[in-house]
Amino acid sequence: MGVENKKISYRIYLVAFAIFVMAILVAVKLSNIQWIQGDYYRQLAKERTVKQFDIPANRGNVYSSDGSLLATSVPNYTIRFDALAPQKEDFDENVKPLADSLSVMLGKSPSYYYSRFRNARVNKNRYLLVARGLSYTEYIRIKSFPLFEKGPYQGGIITEQKTVREHPIGKIAARTIGYERINNNGRALNVGIEGAFAEYLNGTDGKRMMQKIAKNQWKPISDNNEIEPVDGCDIVSTIDVYIQDIAHHALLKQLEYYEADHGCVVVMETKTGYIKAISNLGRAKDSSYYETVNYAVGESQEPGSTFKLAGLLALLEDKKVDTSMVYDTQGGVVKYSGYKVRDSHRGGYGEISLAKGFEVSSNTVMAQAVYENYKDTPEQFMEHLEEFGLTKPLGVSIIGEGIPVMPKPDEPKWSALSLPWMGFGYGISMTPLQTLALYNAVANNGEMVRPLFVQEIREWNKTIKHFDKEVINPKICSQETIDKAKEVLKNVVKRGTGSKLYSPNFSMAGKTGTAQVNYGGGKGDNMYYSSSFAGYFPADNPKYSCIVVIHKPSIKKGYYGADVSGPVFKRIAQKIFTDVPSTNSVDKLQENIAEQESLYASYYEKVQQPEEVMPNLVGMSGMDAVALLGNMGLKVQIHGAGKVKKQSLAPGKIFKKNQTVVLQLS
Repeated sequence: MGVENKKISYRIYLVAFAIFVMAILVAVKLSNIQWIQGDYYRQLAKERTVKQFDIPANRGNVYSSDGSLLATSVPNYTIRFDALAPQKEDFDENVKPLADSLSVMLGKSPSYYYSRFRNARVNKNRYLLVARGLSYTEYIRIKSFPLFEKGPYQGGIITEQKTVREHPIGKIAARTIGYERINNNGRALNVGIEGAFAEYLNGTDGKRMMQKIAKNQWKPISDNNEIEPVDGCDIVSTIDVYIQDIAHHALLKQLEYYEADHGCVVVMETKTGYIKAISNLGRAKDSSYYETVNYAVGESQEPGSTFKLAGLLALLEDKKVDTSMVYDTQGGVVKYSGYKVRDSHRGGYGEISLAKGFEVSSNTVMAQAVYENYKDTPEQFMEHLEEFGLTKPLGVSIIGEGIPVMPKPDEPKWSALSLPWMGFGYGISMTPLQTLALYNAVANNGEMVRPLFVQEIREWNKTIKHFDKEVINPKICSQETIDKAKEVLKNVVKRGTGSKLYSPNFSMAGKTGTAQVNYGGGKGDNMYYSSSFAGYFPADNPKYSCIVVIHKPSIKKGYYGADVSGPVFKRIAQKIFTDVPSTNSVDKLQENIAEQESLYASYYEKVQQPEEVMPNLVGMSGMDAVALLGNMGLKVQIHGAGKVKKQSLAPGKIFKKNQTVVLQLS
C-alpha cells in the first residue's frame, strides 16, 4: 500500500505542477495581450464592429455661361429599419401610425408596411429595406414619422446617403459636359469638362463612424459625421444653353432626314474662343441619335474642301498668285504621277480665276495652284501650315483631342502626290475643331485663339480662376491676305457652292466640303461621304464661327456639303440673330409695376431678418430665394422652376453657415 500511495502522490504532484505551469503561461499570455499587444487586439475588435466610412463630398456644379445648371450633385437616400432597436412598448405603440404615414408617402397600403415591420420584429431583421431613391425633402419628411423620429437607437431608422449626378438639360451636350468614373480595372475615366476639371469639382470627403449589425451590413453610430465633407468648386462653362439648343436640334433634324451615321456641330465666339455650343450625335441601332463620342474634339479625318482655305492663305501670303490668276480646269481632270484629280462638276469649269475656283470648290484649280507654286519648295508650304496652327493639337482642356496628321517632305510617307492632294484637303487628317480654329482666325482678322470650354471656376460667389482668351498666334498672316480671303469666303455663299444658303437679309461666309472617306478601301460599304461646312457670321463683323460635319449621309438623298451640312449652319446663324432676345434697349425704365414692387417688398423684408434664422421662402421667386440664401451664407440646391413651393429647412429654424438648403420650385 505504501508503494501505491507513493505513486499516487507523484501523480498528484505532476498534475499540480502541470496546472501551475499552464497558469503561468496563461498569465504571461494575458499580460502580453493586455500590455504588449493590447492596442492591436483592441483596434482589431473595433474594426470588426465599428468602422469609419468615407462620405463622398458633393461635386461642384457645372453651369452654362447664362447661369443654367448643366450638371449638379443631388443627395439620394435609402431608408432601412433595425427591428430590434426600439423598445417593445415603443414599437407596439408606433408601428401602426408609422405604416399609415409610409402609405400616404409611398403609395402602398398601410397593411403592407404593418405586416413587414411585424415580421421583421419576429425574425429579428436588423436591416429591413423601407424605401430607396429618396430626395432630400422626402428624407426629411420620413425622419419625422412616428417611431423614426426617435432616431437610430430608439426608433430603428437607418439612413444611407449617396450622391448622384444629374443633368437638368438632359442629354444635350452630355459628352462635352462629361463625367469622371472608375472603370472595372480601377482606372479613372475622365471625359469632358467633368473629367478635365475634376481636381476643382471634387471636394474633400467626410468621415462617418458606422457599427456592424450583420454580415456586410452597417449602420451609423450617430446622426452626425465625425468629419463633414467639403463640397467641390463650381465650374462655369462657356456654353450658352439657348445656342446649344438651337445647334443640337438643327443637327439632329438633318441627321434624321439624311439617315446619316453621325455628325457634330461647334459654335465658337470669334474674339474669345469660347465654345458657345457643341453637339455630337451618333446613330444607335434603333436609328435614334445620342451623344456617345465627342467627334468634334477627337475624330481626326481628311477634311476635304474646307482645307482649301489653308492653301489659299499660303498662296496669297507668299504672293505666288493673286485671286485673279487664271487656271485651266482641263475638262475637270488633271493627273499627278498617274493619279487623277477630278472636279465634282463633270467636264470642269473651263478657264477660271483662282477666286472663282475656290468659290465653286474646284479640286483641279486648287491642286494646280498649290503644286505649281510649291513643288520646288514644299517646306515653304509646310511652314505656313505650322503658322496656321494646323500641324499640332490645339491643346484644349478636354481630354482626347485628335492629333492632326500632316506629311512632311523629309518623312518616308511624303510622296509626289502629297502636295497636290493637300491642295484640296486629302492625304492629311484634322479634327472639326482644328479646322474651325483656322476659320475663326480669318474671321478674327488673323488672331488665332484656343477654343475654351470653361470661363471660370467659382468657390461660392468668389471667382478663384478666370479663363480669358488664349492666343495661339497673334497674326497667322498679313491683313491684306485676310481681307482677300474674307471676300472670297463671302462670295462662296453669294455665288459659289454655298449659294443655296445665301440671304440678302443676313450675311454669312464660309466654305463647303464634301470628302470621300475610306476611298482607298474600294467602293461599297467601305467608302462613304463626309459633308461639311465651315465659316462665320455675320460676314462683315463676325461674332461667331461655326463648323458642321455630317458623316455617311444617304447617297439617295444627297451628300454635298452645301445640301447636307450647309442648312444646319444657316439655321444656327439665323436663329441666333433673330430669336435671341435683344437687350439693346429697354423702354419705360421708370415705370412702377405693382407685382414687381410687391415681390421686392417681400424680398426686402426677408433680407432684414436675423441671418441665423431661416426665413419663410414659400411663394418667393426662385431667383430671389437663391440670392437671399446666398447672402446668408447658405448653399442652395434647386429642383424645378418658378416660385418656391417647399423648403428643406423650416422657417424659424436656426441654421449653420454653409448648410445646404433644398428648394422645390413650381
